[in-house]
Amino acid sequence: MGDPPQRPRSLFLAGLAAAYLAAFASLYVQIPGLYGRDGILPARRVLRLSGKGLWEQLRDFPTLLWLGPRLGLDTELGMELLCLLGVLASFGALLFESLRDSLLFALLRVLYLSLYQVGQVFLYFQWDSLLLEAGFLAVLVAPLRLLKWRSTAWRAHDGITFWLVRWLLFRLMFASGVVKLTSRCPTWWGLTALTYHYETQCIPTPGAWFAHQLPVWFQKFSVVATYVIEIAVPLLFFAPIRRLRLFAFYSQVLLQVLIILTGNYNFFNVLTIVLAFSLLDEEHVGRWLGRSKRRHTSTWPPSLRSVLSTLMELSTYGFLLYWSVQFFGLEINWEKRLLESKVAFTYHEFTTWLRAVTLPLVGLGFLSLSWEILSAMYRCACVRGCFWKLWAALQWAVFTTATVGVFAVSLVPFTYIDYESNGKLWPGIHQMFNAVERFQVVNSYGLFRRMTGVGGRPEVVLEGSYDKQTWTEIEFMYKPGNVSTAPPMIIPHQPRLDWQMWFAALAHHSSSPWFTSFVYRLLQGKKDVIRLVQVDESRYPFSAQPPVYVRAQLYKYWFTGSAEGSEGPAPWWRRQHVQEFFPTVSLGDPTLESLLNQHGLKDKMPLKRSADAFLPWLLQSVRQLSRPFSGPTILWSLYLVAATVCLLRALGRRPRGGVPPARHKGPRRGEPADRGGGEKNGQVRRKEAREAEEKSEGRARGVADSHGDGPRSTKKKK
Repeated sequence: MGDPPQRPRSLFLAGLAAAYLAAFASLYVQIPGLYGRDGILPARRVLRLSGKGLWEQLRDFPTLLWLGPRLGLDTELGMELLCLLGVLASFGALLFESLRDSLLFALLRVLYLSLYQVGQVFLYFQWDSLLLEAGFLAVLVAPLRLLKWRSTAWRAHDGITFWLVRWLLFRLMFASGVVKLTSRCPTWWGLTALTYHYETQCIPTPGAWFAHQLPVWFQKFSVVATYVIEIAVPLLFFAPIRRLRLFAFYSQVLLQVLIILTGNYNFFNVLTIVLAFSLLDEEHVGRWLGRSKRRHTSTWPPSLRSVLSTLMELSTYGFLLYWSVQFFGLEINWEKRLLESKVAFTYHEFTTWLRAVTLPLVGLGFLSLSWEILSAMYRCACVRGCFWKLWAALQWAVFTTATVGVFAVSLVPFTYIDYESNGKLWPGIHQMFNAVERFQVVNSYGLFRRMTGVGGRPEVVLEGSYDKQTWTEIEFMYKPGNVSTAPPMIIPHQPRLDWQMWFAALAHHSSSPWFTSFVYRLLQGKKDVIRLVQVDESRYPFSAQPPVYVRAQLYKYWFTGSAEGSEGPAPWWRRQHVQEFFPTVSLGDPTLESLLNQHGLKDKMPLKRSADAFLPWLLQSVRQLSRPFSGPTILWSLYLVAATVCLLRALGRRPRGGVPPARHKGPRRGEPADRGGGEKNGQVRRKEAREAEEKSEGRARGVADSHGDGPRSTKKKK
């Protein structure tokens, strides 16, 4: 059955802690501008006090922010406290393996769920839901160390819960590939989506500009490769051959790394790679670390199992290649020296295939889970001692029940890809899903469903003025504005206002009510909101005095071509004005007042903060210390500190002087293994060594006395 995947599990927990750190720290720097008293969408409006008790409030709206008034905190300071606790807990789990505990991951998930509940539109992204679901699985996967004086490195049932991570990765990738075709988006069906994607995504990187210059035939082939990696390769997640699972792992990593190089998608791609660690085994991670236990020796002739495994592996690769050529019409055009491709099936054929395979895929997942359950049962049976065998069996039963329950509930969002299959599920499963839906235990996914900005990237450009005659553009730190400014590289930070500005440009401003509040705060000159636009106030054109008038224009942006040239700095973008996006308004303007009242965004008098309480003072002091720094600066500083600590720890473990440490030898066959360990066993071994030394000295004295003339020898002679 192979060695238990302890190292892949450790990598998963460490990577998830890093993702949590990015999520909490990135959100922390944006709380005052997004959710503060003078923010765009003050969070206090979400938590409305009622006559219900605390437990009823937590039941109806699960968030720890209900406890804020008991601590003397308003909603904004409560969110900051939760974020800081999340940063400390995730940073500790990233540094120390002993803190990667089930209780700590439960705390992290409760903290992020509490923030998610009041985050409104700025926290409703698929990666936020993915982090919450992965965090829930970590509670089941992580060991329970903090409540035990001694913990085992691996429990017999851990393979069952760790399988859920693989199932989550399968649902994420397979659904992301399928929805591109079920959406009937012409660019995905025409294999031209990537000719638009690089310039129309929310916040591109400099690498996106270079990727956009690639020839069309290569862009179309890249779409084909995306379909293969997202739809076909995920089936190999459950393959019985480890080399196929490793192939699937590196395919997913390749896709995510390419996305990281061309787009700023915060912690999402890193989190996906973290989920892919569930495809690895102990031996492969050991090779990464230089601690492989197996000695690879070639034997001839090879065993029948090895031959069959190799044949099945080669057959799988051949089928993937044949499937790609047949269904995407891959053909080399030798005259033009390019690879031609086209979709060789219809929408009806694809939906028929999808309907036919959805429930069998559920069966495939259940078979894979059943194998993990049986393997864990066998490990329980191998545990020594009757009591420990019963204890392992009890844990196996509990965690198997929990895993099967999570798997069953996840079938509801998974089968959203085919509503006919969704309707065939047992009604009890739907009831279970409805009961846990608000806790974000399982979710549905489907990234890049439709390609936007086919006719040019829509972009909202804000302008301010003092006299309605001279208008000055308000440039953001991250989103496109100035055509000569290079796209940034800001992962894993997510500027949530910039992301919502991208969504706002896709429709009328009335579809984004928060935009009216944003304009209102700019007219008021609220510093916290301005820091969302520019941390460096010198780069904000109205830092000395707020603008009297604000308006917004809609532009279409395109990447410049590699052959385009101009005097001065080479532009990254070219743009064209389309129309007015938001009318010219000022404070007290009837249009602005009407929109604020319509969306319920009119200012209300907030509760006064306690000036002498210690906790509010402490939180405000931490805020003042972090205020001058941007999100990426804070995040990479934390990661740099963590990397430095880990490096120093690794150097400290190296042997001094250059003499390699003696390799510990295990007990010989027939000798009892040392199960106790620790100081007590060391004392026993030292006592035994002293007794052996005294016996040897006694024998030596006896030999000396028998050959000498001392008193003892004389006495014996008499």
